[in-house]
Amino acid sequence: MTTRRKFITTAGIGGAAALAAPSQIKAQAPIKWRLQTYSGAPLGAHVIKPQIEAFNKAANGEMEIELYYADELVPTAELFRAMQTGTLDAVQSDDATMASPVDISDFGGYFPFSSRYSLDLPVLFERYGLNEIWAEAYGEVENVTWLSAGAWDPLHIFTVDKPIRSLADMAGLRVFGVPTAGRFLAKYGLIPVTVPWGDVEVAMQTGELDGVAWCGFTEAYEVGWADICNYGLLNNVTGAWCGSYFANSDSWAKVPPHLQELFKITIDQSHYYRQVWYWGGEANLRVNGEKLELTTIPQEEWDTVVTDAEAFWDELASRSPRAAKVIDIFKEYTKVMEKAGVPYRYG
Repeated sequence: MTTRRKFITTAGIGGAAALAAPSQIKAQAPIKWRLQTYSGAPLGAHVIKPQIEAFNKAANGEMEIELYYADELVPTAELFRAMQTGTLDAVQSDDATMASPVDISDFGGYFPFSSRYSLDLPVLFERYGLNEIWAEAYGEVENVTWLSAGAWDPLHIFTVDKPIRSLADMAGLRVFGVPTAGRFLAKYGLIPVTVPWGDVEVAMQTGELDGVAWCGFTEAYEVGWADICNYGLLNNVTGAWCGSYFANSDSWAKVPPHLQELFKITIDQSHYYRQVWYWGGEANLRVNGEKLELTTIPQEEWDTVVTDAEAFWDELASRSPRAAKVIDIFKEYTKVMEKAGVPYRYG
């Protein structure tokens, strides 16, 4: 009672008013991140820009991500190192293209025949254990945090003036492409050539490149390569490109939990956007696109490529126990899908 009386008597001289006044918290400067994607601006407008814009809006001034496109701050081949040292706070890329120093890096990008459809990839990560394997592999790398993988488009080959109608037609073709699939296709004489993403168009116009083995029809049209190439090969080496989001671990640790969760939610939003954009775009452009003549390698000849991929899988499996575990998952998943039949596999 004494304490209550004292409170009442002091209320008139500011005691209660002081107690009721809200705390004055000084606003902190927003967290600033620099994120670079593997993609150029025309493609980046779909594969990442909507996600970054959504995050910045929802972060409500607490955090802002500056988005940079292919080679704007650092060359694509240096993305991993730049992120690890903190030059970049985050990266969107595949493991193989940015030469991640992990034993599962070859499975990023286009790994031959690891998927038939784009939905295969998230199922492999979410339901068959690839999430845990990727987290484990990057957990052994200093100052890099792997966040999430998603599916992009299938891999097709587009050529300027040399149509591909048989495996023999690949011999000597110089193409811009992703590392692992390029290494596999070199078996048939294809020559993978590395140039900056922004130079691909000019390189095809000058004859330095005969084409690209980098993407599907949606990207070929979106970025303007279909304006230069005359032919598109319908046989695809895999159903979806495997790309991931990564963060500098120190940068990630400085982000409060609610913003970390928001970033992961918008990553999932980006995965969904791409699934729909690519899935609808691929079909529409094969049917209604008018810029490319479609060619096909006969099925009996293409079946030999599928068979050759088995040896390529075994070669990769021999590199480490973890790589072997990934290959075992691919094999298990393929068997399940083939036994499931329609609509999971159509022969």
